Amino acid sequence: MEQLKNSISQTVHYLLSARVPDIIDILIVAFLIYKLIGIIRRTNSHKIAKGVVVVLLVLWVSDWLNLTVINFIISKTVEVGLLALVILFQPELRRALERVGSGSIMNLFRGDANVQTIDTAITQTVIACTAMSKNKTGALIVFERLNKLDNQINTGTIVNSDTTAELLKNIFYNKAPLHDGAVIISEGRIAAAGCMLPLSNNQNLSRDLGMRHRAGIGMSEHSDAVVAIVSEETGAVSLAVDGMLKRHLSAETFEKILRNELIIDEELGAGDKKRSYLDFFRVKKNG
Repeated sequence: MEQLKNSISQTVHYLLSARVPDIIDILIVAFLIYKLIGIIRRTNSHKIAKGVVVVLLVLWVSDWLNLTVINFIISKTVEVGLLALVILFQPELRRALERVGSGSIMNLFRGDANVQTIDTAITQTVIACTAMSKNKTGALIVFERLNKLDNQINTGTIVNSDTTAELLKNIFYNKAPLHDGAVIISEGRIAAAGCMLPLSNNQNLSRDLGMRHRAGIGMSEHSDAVVAIVSEETGAVSLAVDGMLKRHLSAETFEKILRNELIIDEELGAGDKKRSYLDFFRVKKNG
């Protein structure tokens, strides 16, 4: 009991003596841990994470019990394991660096795009995708968020137009010259059409997913973009966010997800976004 009181007393003493740099340091570390947990949850690496935790626990127990040989072996294993983890998580680390590199520092200071413009773009996109779904017209529509997609925009034809359902349907008409590429919508306006997107490197995707779906998932893996996909074979409407794909969406669900992903809640802080509607699904990439 006395030891518990001493521990509590020491903890309170440390908290009261904390300086502003200490608090900032703790917040940064907590944020990095939070992002790491997010990466683990979005990938199939949770089993590896559990294995790492077990190894660290064994290392701590062996040190506590003075098991010198076991502690030495585990310590060397951890040293080698750090390099192994970098190799195992190479795709996730590369994706994170690409997102940092593609984001602009000015994004932290610029205001949000006009909510009404984005709202109109969502409504028109839902109308267009619903119509194309009935006609089994393939479509690939990318909504840019914080990560700028200049590299992808430069691969297509600049449009710089208001987002309308008729224009989207004309672009993806199967005899139109730009129908094979992707449309990129930036701040509620169609920035470009006929754009090339990176394909997903995930080897576990369903075999029935074609190039359009793989490109949509790949774009969502390499950026924070929201990608809408209409299947040319089945007419099914899908959405890709953070490398995850939700398929066979009704018009109502499709619109609801888009609004939750793209429209900032004015009642929240400047950097806070609504909870993603996809959190209710947590559908894996192989959907």
